[in-house]
Amino acid sequence: MADNTLKERIFRTLKDLPPMPEVARRARVVLSNPNSSFSDLADVIESDQGIVTRVLKMANSSFYGLSGNVSTIQRASMVLGVKTLMELLGMACSSEIMSGTLDGYDIAAGDLWKHSLAVASASKMIARRIRPEMEQDAFSAGIIHDAGKIILNPYILEKKSEFQSHVRMGKGSFLSAEKAILGFDHAELASEVCEHWNIPEHIALSIRYHHDPSPSNHDILTYIIHVADAAAIMSGIGAGMDGMLYPINEQAMDFLSLKSDDIPEIMAETAVYIEKTIQQL
Repeated sequence: MADNTLKERIFRTLKDLPPMPEVARRARVVLSNPNSSFSDLADVIESDQGIVTRVLKMANSSFYGLSGNVSTIQRASMVLGVKTLMELLGMACSSEIMSGTLDGYDIAAGDLWKHSLAVASASKMIARRIRPEMEQDAFSAGIIHDAGKIILNPYILEKKSEFQSHVRMGKGSFLSAEKAILGFDHAELASEVCEHWNIPEHIALSIRYHHDPSPSNHDILTYIIHVADAAAIMSGIGAGMDGMLYPINEQAMDFLSLKSDDIPEIMAETAVYIEKTIQQL
């Protein structure tokens, strides 16, 4: 049974949780308006100078091929396109809230962000193969799929010896320890907090069930995030203690029409993406 007392305690302190930058919410609103322009999107992003600095630094990296030729957000949106600009925005925003150390999960500084980037990249690759129109949603969901760990970390840390014992004694994964000890897991909590962050419901759903997509009523985005997460964990990218004993859903590969040879390919492409991206930051 879920520990509603703890969950209520967490929700009472929502104001203390790391906020999803306002610029990301406003950018989604602009994009949902068919009459919006490059200039409208640029105006929103340029309202946060810290985000502007990070976006332009990434846009001018050799990875995106612009190498110092872009000095404004509007120019970046015109040269790179809105989809790529939104990816850069997502990366810039997530780096603000996911770069710290999470001692409860044994995640070193920056590792959660690397893992989130890996899942976002792998999710985009999978979406491109089966549902190209879902690439942007897949990237967005992937980059915040583990945001619940930031929220739960202090509570995990309080009971860390219990978590370590659960895994060490073979009682199950770290995820199952969250459910057994706290009454809910970081994915469930994050999906509920998505409303606070103004995250669209379909992305919240994929976050809620990304560890086990079976209850998602065959939601494709959820299965995509699940397989991408598994691929990133198998690659050893920033998983921490939570990566131990992580099972992949048996039906996921068939559901997404993926072959066993596809996973190593996705893992290799993801590793290259992470290495090149991190080098530019």
